[in-house]
Amino acid sequence: MRLRPVQASDYYAISPVINEWWGGRQMADMLPKLFFDHFRNTSFIIEQDGTIVGFLIGFLSQTYPEEAYIHFVGVHPDYRKHGIGRRLYGEFFAAVKKHGRSIVRCVTSPVNKGSIAFHTKMGVEIEKNGDKEVDGIPVYADYDGPNQDRVLFVKKLD
Repeated sequence: MRLRPVQASDYYAISPVINEWWGGRQMADMLPKLFFDHFRNTSFIIEQDGTIVGFLIGFLSQTYPEEAYIHFVGVHPDYRKHGIGRRLYGEFFAAVKKHGRSIVRCVTSPVNKGSIAFHTKMGVEIEKNGDKEVDGIPVYADYDGPNQDRVLFVKKLD
């Protein structure tokens, strides 16, 4: 498998499959083309025989000079459990460390149990200051708008 930086044209391959990769959840609107245009130095693709099987869209925080943020990660359902997510995160961690960043943040929905399990397995900690709990997990209510609760994660890089 080949890992490479995201290109603007990758949007047209990824956008049509996002909802399918998320089991029918409507997620495509959360990843507009601007991410593929403006964050190519910290966003990555993994291909198998020329087909995209995983991607990570992340960026350096403009507000917090020690932080970076992972906005969106996807792995084709047929390629999960093959280390693709781990490889993408490793590449992102290395890229942001080169820019002097030592903290990585990301969020997920409390209904996305697979994402929560993946992040905690990767050593990304759940922020404990949520204002409610869902299935024993601290959650920030209405974080992304009314009824859009989120689990917040933080990873301190060595």
